[in-house]
Amino acid sequence: MNKRSLIGLHLLTLVILLAYACNEPSKNVPPRSAEPENSTPVKATYNSPKLSDEFKAYWYAGEAEITSYELKQARYGEIREGNSTLIFVTEPFLKFKQVKADGKKKSNVPVLKLNSTKNYLTGIYPYSIMSSSFYPLRDLKHAIKLSTSVQEWCGHVYVQLNNRENFDIKSHSYFENEADQEIKLDKNYLENELWNMIRVWPEELPLGEIKLIPSLEHLRMAHKEIKAYTATTSLEENGNLNIYKIHYPDLERTLSIHFSSAFPYSIEGWEEETVGGYGDNKKKLTSSAKKIKRIKSPYWRQNSNADIIWRDSLGL
Repeated sequence: MNKRSLIGLHLLTLVILLAYACNEPSKNVPPRSAEPENSTPVKATYNSPKLSDEFKAYWYAGEAEITSYELKQARYGEIREGNSTLIFVTEPFLKFKQVKADGKKKSNVPVLKLNSTKNYLTGIYPYSIMSSSFYPLRDLKHAIKLSTSVQEWCGHVYVQLNNRENFDIKSHSYFENEADQEIKLDKNYLENELWNMIRVWPEELPLGEIKLIPSLEHLRMAHKEIKAYTATTSLEENGNLNIYKIHYPDLERTLSIHFSSAFPYSIEGWEEETVGGYGDNKKKLTSSAKKIKRIKSPYWRQNSNADIIWRDSLGL
């Protein structure tokens, strides 16, 4: 073979190798459909409990549990009448993006989501409050994400906590002293996640003196610093109910959650003792919620005018 033919053969071999290399999928690049990895993922810190068949039958039936409550809410030194709802539902969650998954993926984390709402009037203007907590059913110790929004005629507030290497918190408020904040906190128990925990494994509720981050709703409504506070917790039996009590000495606040002692550990109501009002009108007040009705429903599909009747069944 002459020199020119040999050079041509080498060039042809090089072209084939380059073509093959360009078409070979890289082992270091995830497929487009995979959830992108994040440099600060949530890390597993304990072995989660095995979910019972009873749990799966109740929570994976394609329905949410919706409970309505008659609400008596302390605000500005007075008790206001209104309503509250707790909506519990399971859904797939993306632990890196920390949002609901649009489709089935191996990286999805099953969560028990709680959407909690409160609506009441303060004189001429209304309050509307919603909090969401996403509690994992495997692999993780704390809620993956929390959010709270408050709307009333003076303005609105939004707070979001993401569980990453730390608790990363972003808060937006129309009040000057709060305004826009970015906060990093060490991980402690979250009051918001305890409501989910009651429904999944109440036997693991923390007891005694602990560090606890109060509900995002309370911290914003009371204009308190977002941080962990010392709290004392206890669990009492009262007939067919359990009462989980949380007391914050520094906040002069006590929350008592009443839930059934048997599965599915339904939340029957709650009481919250706080100090409200200003100056000479400052006094202790007790907010409370009493169950009206509970239903199981795929509410996301019941969005036509004909479905408004379901609100009647909830007493709303």
